[in-house]
Amino acid sequence: MEIQQEGIAGTMESSDIMVTVDKGNEQKIQIDLDSTVQEEFGHQICKVIKETIKGLGIQSAKVHAVDKGALDCVIRARVKTAVHRACKDDNYKWEKEA
Repeated sequence: MEIQQEGIAGTMESSDIMVTVDKGNEQKIQIDLDSTVQEEFGHQICKVIKETIKGLGIQSAKVHAVDKGALDCVIRARVKTAVHRACKDDNYKWEKEA
């Protein structure tokens, strides 16, 4: 997959996260995080975002995330959706491969 446009997923509601993914200028994943729990969980949130994006085969991206206390599973789902939208890809594989 290749990022073609900006992709957004999520809401600003409590226990959710809004993720915006766009093309990166460098060969790395840049994350700008704004979180209500940044002091306690900021490192973990960034780790989940980066692992999810790399797991989709993306090596370069700019990510802006506004977190309102989302669990890891919600973060993964929002990141996957935003990346698929950014890549204009509707071939979703949500189930875990064995």
